[in-house]
Amino acid sequence: MQKIQLGARGPMVSRFGFGTMSLLTSQNQTEASALVHQALDAGINLVDTADVYGNGAVEEALNHALRGRRSDVVLATKVGLPMNGDRQRAGGSKRWIIEAVEDSLRRLGTDYIDLYQLHRPDPKTPIEETVGALDALVRAGKIRFAGSSVFPAEIMVQFQWEAERQGAETFVSEQAPYSILARGIENASLPICRQYGMGALVWSPLNGGWLTGKYRHGAPVPEGSRAASGNPFVRADDTRKLDLVDALLEVAERAGLGLAHMSLAWTLEHPAVSSVLLGPRTSAQLADLLGADGIALPEDVLNAIDEIVAPGTNVDPRNAGWVPVGLAPEQRRSQPVNTGS
Repeated sequence: MQKIQLGARGPMVSRFGFGTMSLLTSQNQTEASALVHQALDAGINLVDTADVYGNGAVEEALNHALRGRRSDVVLATKVGLPMNGDRQRAGGSKRWIIEAVEDSLRRLGTDYIDLYQLHRPDPKTPIEETVGALDALVRAGKIRFAGSSVFPAEIMVQFQWEAERQGAETFVSEQAPYSILARGIENASLPICRQYGMGALVWSPLNGGWLTGKYRHGAPVPEGSRAASGNPFVRADDTRKLDLVDALLEVAERAGLGLAHMSLAWTLEHPAVSSVLLGPRTSAQLADLLGADGIALPEDVLNAIDEIVAPGTNVDPRNAGWVPVGLAPEQRRSQPVNTGS
């Protein structure tokens, strides 16, 4: 599998990466390890996880799965979302980052993390504090590189400016949702990645299963699917997406491709995208997804996709992955002013 540099100065990563949010959803440790080994044997070297996945259980599972193969892997994890729902064990403060990285190192069974990512922006912590804490971890050798995850473009810029001001390590990557049906990051985030030499790691390239073609007009909802489980972000009765999938299936058929393979290949066509994270639950799923490796889409196919879903469009705004703090009701509705009288 082809490998490219993550941004202008990051590590070499495979064009497809292995995402682990669902690693223990339906597998025991033996099955999880086998799935990781299958990905590595196929040429994947980027393994992405987070401390909150299974409240640390997924990091521990990777400890076992990567024994004897750690040096072959670019190991990425994240910090910032509440551990066990505890808001005191969350965020981007120096206190929590220092504690959390030691916990992740212990669970992962490694003495360094290749890519340590802030899972979401933390508006309660000054940016200079977070930048300084991550820079200290790089200088201490506990992490090799730092990155962001689902940051809006303006906060990505603020972090870059602050790192430059401090003479600190800048983020080498941004991780965000990206698919034919969720193209919002094309508006600003991906251009900012290119401007600052950051690589983009993208997830949900099949938009929660929509771009496999499993949801169709008049067809029953497949058992075991996200829609069948009641996932509010994957509604099988979304008429607009059903219409768009029909149109995309026609494009894929004319190109001689399956919809999923066309959709995966499409995500790699943007020059800012370094790697696409796959999140298979079974060996068969992984083998099928890897069939997209090496597919290059011709210009007429790319143009046809743009005609169906315009560049920069999130068909469902909830697929953006993050709601700006400024849109919270308390931030956008006027508050009584204390006049002192």
